[in-house]
Amino acid sequence: MGKLLSGACALVLVGALGGVACAQNAPKETVFVQAGRLLADPATGKVDTAKTLVLENGKVTRIVDGYVAEPGGKVVDLKDSFVLPGLIDSHVHLTNEQNPNGRLQMVTRSPADNAIVGAGFARKTLMAGFTTVANLGANSQAIFALREGVKRGDVAGPRIIASGSSIAVHGGHADINGYSEEVMHALRPESICSGADDCRRAVREQIWLGADLIKITATGGVLSNTAAGLSKQFSDAELAAIIEAAHSMGRKVTAHAHGGDGINAFLKAGGDSIEHGTYLDNEGVALMKKSGAYLVPTLMAGDFVYRIASGPNNFLTPAQTAKALEAGPKMLDMARRAHAAGVRIAFGTDSGVSAHGDNAGEFALLVKAGLTPLEAIQTATVNAADHFALSSEVGSLAPGKAADLIAVKGDPLKDVTELQRVTSVIKGGVVYR
Repeated sequence: MGKLLSGACALVLVGALGGVACAQNAPKETVFVQAGRLLADPATGKVDTAKTLVLENGKVTRIVDGYVAEPGGKVVDLKDSFVLPGLIDSHVHLTNEQNPNGRLQMVTRSPADNAIVGAGFARKTLMAGFTTVANLGANSQAIFALREGVKRGDVAGPRIIASGSSIAVHGGHADINGYSEEVMHALRPESICSGADDCRRAVREQIWLGADLIKITATGGVLSNTAAGLSKQFSDAELAAIIEAAHSMGRKVTAHAHGGDGINAFLKAGGDSIEHGTYLDNEGVALMKKSGAYLVPTLMAGDFVYRIASGPNNFLTPAQTAKALEAGPKMLDMARRAHAAGVRIAFGTDSGVSAHGDNAGEFALLVKAGLTPLEAIQTATVNAADHFALSSEVGSLAPGKAADLIAVKGDPLKDVTELQRVTSVIKGGVVYR
């Protein structure tokens, strides 16, 4: 993914009432974070006690024994807390959130409206302890503007890795569907394609617009308002063209994929990671283990759509409801089988389906799927950083890495739901909470 984290700093808390002031660059003062307990190495679960992290120019410069400070520096007292690296969510949709008015909002909001809405959701996500996210599917103009606003410090939010619009087939998941023909033509994104050459064009155009990675919809999806199922939607030739075009321009490709046929075809074509993975089969598991591809299981999304579809206030369309009732209950067992088989898992919620700011609810579902609390934390730290080739910058706390950290009062290695009660957030050396 490369250097995606530079130039990002944001709003700093000031004053007794917690007002905010904008800062274009990392804070000039040295920050001393006094940690009672510190997850020193998420890869092993090593916990240190009574440590001070020294933050300068947005980076961790030292980690020293005891509680220290120096004249002129800012002290953040977390002696009574458990400190971890800032969390990474590998699958969000910051510019929208599912609600009963969602289909109306699709045709009444402009890209500028969506960017502003996204700024609010970005702040919620940051305050929940997620300092880096991957936004996989949104109007390109809106999400790239939001990403750059966070980098400049105009918007308080996590660092954003953005795919822009999803690459999808005409009439498939991520195309516009369920409206009049005139409306669908007007709203259809530039990333919809048919045929290998056209799909190459779509990939190159997203990269031209500013995509950090490419996201495709390799199968049907639950929330597309069409009775097209959850199976493979691209031809093998189209998949090969997409992946070749992206890789040749230095971009990874991740696939929204439910059906096993679409999962396996994408992996055989050289795809890099799978989002959702509902019908992952033994062949898919073997392909993922052979290539080292990551699975991003988005268990919260499956849980959310099933609860809505089966509840008294279902606002999904009939086509969406049928797929939600089919796919939702299967995702937890899929994650359990994948983990038991040794598939690499990166944390992702699909937030925007579920509510932004509730991202940490995914940890409890991962534990329910058989991961230990430490393994669940690894998915959102070292694993997700590796997934995006950002291990030298985020995912753990060490000298030279980004000064991204969070704190909770309890021990998340014993009760992973502690991560739903984050009490402190620092990103790029800036104290947000």
